[in-house]
Parts: sequence; C-alpha cells; structure tokens
Amino acid sequence: MATPVMDKSQSEPGAGGTATDTPYITATFRIRRFNPEVSDEATWEDFRIEIDPKERVLDALHKIKWEIDGTLTFRRSCAHGICGSDAMRINGRNRLACKTLIKDINPEKPITVEPIKGLTVLKDLVVDMEPFFQAYRDVMPFLITKGNEPTRERLQSPEDRERFDDTTKCILCAACTSACPVFWNDGQYFGPAAIVNAHRFIFDSRDEGGEQRLEVLNDREGVWRCRTVFNCTEACPRGIEITKAIQEVKRALITRRY
Repeated sequence: MATPVMDKSQSEPGAGGTATDTPYITATFRIRRFNPEVSDEATWEDFRIEIDPKERVLDALHKIKWEIDGTLTFRRSCAHGICGSDAMRINGRNRLACKTLIKDINPEKPITVEPIKGLTVLKDLVVDMEPFFQAYRDVMPFLITKGNEPTRERLQSPEDRERFDDTTKCILCAACTSACPVFWNDGQYFGPAAIVNAHRFIFDSRDEGGEQRLEVLNDREGVWRCRTVFNCTEACPRGIEITKAIQEVKRALITRRY
C-alpha cells in the first residue's frame, strides 16, 4: 500500500517560542480510492500529513488534493455544514467532512474515509445522488394548494409552524438515507430523507397535498419499510429526530389525522 507523505516545515519561532513549538501532529488518512477508467476494483491508499488536530477532515482532504494527489475526488461546497455535499463515511460512520474535527476521531490511528453506502460510486468519494434526489422529488417537496392564487400572504400561527419545525432542517446530505440498512439492501426504498421532507409538508397547516403524499409513502417501498433501528437519527448532522418523524407519518397513514 503506497503511503504518500506531505512534510510541513516547522513553525517559525515567535516571541517566547522556538522553532519546535508547533500545534501540528502527523495523521494518517486511509482513503478508499476508485477510478473506473483505471480499474473495476476499489483500493485503499494511505496519506500521511502534518495537520493541526483542531482542523476538520475536509481541511485534510484539501491538503491531500492540493499538495499531494490532485486526482483525489470528492464533493464539497460551503464547508460550513449547510450544503450537505461532503457527506462521507469517516471511521465507519456517516458524517460531514466539514463538521468533523480531526481531534475528535482519534488521529493516533489511521482515519478511514470512504464514500457513503447504498449509492453507486462514480469516483473516489463521489457517489451517484440521482436515486436519492428522485425519491425526494417523488414525495412532492413543495406547497400544494387549491383554488385561485391568493391575494395576500398565507398566515400561520407559531404553534402550527412549530409542528414541523424539526423537519425543515434537512440539508439533503443523504447521511441518514445511506446509513439505513434497508436502503443498502433495497435501492427502491424511499429512504429517511424523502420521508422527512414529506413530513415537512404533510404537517404544514397551509398545505393541501397531504393525502397525495401519504398515498405515495403507502407504497410497498414507502414508509412501512422502516425497521426503526435509529441509524438515520444517529447519522443526521443536523440533529433531526428522523425516526420520530417517520413514526408520525406512519400514524398519519393509519389515522388520516395530521
């Protein structure tokens, strides 16, 4: 196994300090590599870098890409836990690379980084998100109303808004869906994220499309496939109570009250 190494110069001496005073540690990142143009098989590659442990895994990936191997491929955008594009498996758990501090994942041992599960890997840490987004589109994640276009704002009480506040936090990172064992074994399952986004509108007092969404989720690949193992809730970087939302959708299907 090749081990590319990036050496970092020791810090410059400052007032009251010496050239050996440095916050940096040497950490090994073991990254799962896949390039369909080179091989049909994925391999693991180690990169040893010097980095401040208070930095994030995303910072380490940038160092590796910019200073060691420019072919390393991964998605990222805002780098602040909002866009959700850098979800990946870090030390066996789904996380956002931009929110995971190196010091919090035991840098004394090799830190494993691999793509999220259940979706086709296109290259390195990049997966095909189309099945995930298709499930999202299928639940109609937009306000549905009847009648003429309103002439004034649709008002809503704070209490009504609070009813679905938690599920408005979803950033579509797919961390929850790709942590679900049912999704791993059945790519047709809508998955937690789609159900969460359906919940956001089913329980919106201004919306009139609840019955349509419930019928979509009543499908054999819908909400009933959930086995309530809580992987999704544990994986969510936004702290959404996903399993609770799924149970509320199930209850609404049975009672038709929402």
